[in-house]
Amino acid sequence: MEKEHKQRVWVIVGASRNGIGTAIAREAAAAGEKVILTGLEDAPLSLPEGDVSYHRLDICNHAELQAFSMQIEHIDVLVNCAGISRRYEEDDIEVFKKVIDINLTGNFAVIRTFEDRLVDAKGVIINIASMYSFFGSPKIPAYGASKAAIQQLTKSLAIRLAPQKVRVNAIAPGFIVTEQTAKGRADKEHYEAVKLRTPFGRWGEPDDVSGVAMFLASDQAKFVTGQTIAVDGGYTIV
Repeated sequence: MEKEHKQRVWVIVGASRNGIGTAIAREAAAAGEKVILTGLEDAPLSLPEGDVSYHRLDICNHAELQAFSMQIEHIDVLVNCAGISRRYEEDDIEVFKKVIDINLTGNFAVIRTFEDRLVDAKGVIINIASMYSFFGSPKIPAYGASKAAIQQLTKSLAIRLAPQKVRVNAIAPGFIVTEQTAKGRADKEHYEAVKLRTPFGRWGEPDDVSGVAMFLASDQAKFVTGQTIAVDGGYTIV
């Protein structure tokens, strides 16, 4: 007899603009999971089919985060996708602080807010890092610093939460076609240079990332924790 699928609850933070978070949500929902999305917009650009709901949430607003968390009694998988970059603007100290506040401090606040329920569920945390976790980013220094910190935070939390059977991993996407990379893709020289350096010869798509998230959330990855997996078409190995 085929084993009955137990529906899990996913919370995917920062998934309102048809990017990586939306792609992960679409695949999780297609697998029969219950998916709760958040984003800064009042409504998402699109909502995947299935058991999917959306909540507006500013992860840097403590009161909003607490109010949102009170609505969720159980969570199996937390995906931290919330993040911004401000190409050519991050040398400004206020912009720098805002990027760090969202990409690092905000995502850590989400983890801490849901940590008790993740421990109860022996759940999974998946952080979205970046290829800039591994090398410099002169045009987006705050973004690079925040994503390098996410990689280190992933390691630290993996060690601390392992005794509670919570796995913590990260995905480091390369150049992916999302709204966040629109400004970079508008620079045709940059766009072509990325293709030229990438062994697969193209920019990635959000769906290239979602399968890795599904793996990390599955029992196939039950002995994997503290890892940051690059999904970049080979860009960082050249």
